[in-house]
Amino acid sequence: MNFEAELKENVARVKTILRRYLPPEEGFQKTLLEAMNYSMLSGGKRLRPLMMLKTYEMYGGKSRVIEPFMAAIEMIHTHSLIHDDLPAMDNDEYRRGRKTTHVVYGEAMGILAGDGLLNYAYETASRAFEMEPDHPGLGEAFSILTRKTGIYGMIGGQSVDVELEGKKISREQLDFIYRLKTGALIEASLMVGAKLSGAPREDLALLEEIGTNIGLAFQIQDDILDVTGTLQMLGKPAKSDEKNHKTTYVTIKGLEQAREDVEEISEKALEGLGRLSCQDEFLRSLVTWLIHREN
Repeated sequence: MNFEAELKENVARVKTILRRYLPPEEGFQKTLLEAMNYSMLSGGKRLRPLMMLKTYEMYGGKSRVIEPFMAAIEMIHTHSLIHDDLPAMDNDEYRRGRKTTHVVYGEAMGILAGDGLLNYAYETASRAFEMEPDHPGLGEAFSILTRKTGIYGMIGGQSVDVELEGKKISREQLDFIYRLKTGALIEASLMVGAKLSGAPREDLALLEEIGTNIGLAFQIQDDILDVTGTLQMLGKPAKSDEKNHKTTYVTIKGLEQAREDVEEISEKALEGLGRLSCQDEFLRSLVTWLIHREN
């Protein structure tokens, strides 16, 4: 099977798993639940739960204990997109080719939908403790998930991004933002998958480093696509960074240097994958495709 066909098959598998963990749209809070599910079902590559699953299976994991964590990481990621699109943040009207959550449901419900998904993510991940209460890796896996999401992870990076918007920032500050805002959830995806399958501790540290490099290359490529892409290509407005007066890797280093750096950083990520005690050709191809994507 070629990579594109295998990717399609694996993404379909991930989507099936994610649907099992969405809340039923009922009760007096039905509109909130609809808004949460609207965001979760609005497309997307499902890369974080897919990377988590493939890492888990690479080290021999076979049970369904990974599934609540897969759903949780996608809920956390989707929460961040809802809040990114809000008028107080990027004020974008399209995401994944559809109207953004706050445009469809209103700003207040958009905020609550993001909050709801973040909290429901942890509630969902905690279901793994009911599935396999004696699993030795659950506590640390849950800790990784929460740490990489919070003030020392994604939300911490987002806060610095917001605070420095419109200001001249250094390469060091930009790397910090990218490492936390984008890299942290990719690190979590790889590390949780490895932890739940009993991977060696030294591989866990290496996977964190690999996730950092994937996240940095991914975000630089995102900066490039924001300049070179279109709404039709990206499923969201192009030149959003320029509209919001954001300093990006492209504005600091220029388009050509940014492209060269994507190549260099992605090679570091692939080299790191080659040093792991277990190998998976699909995961390697996925990382290559992810970094060099066109949307």
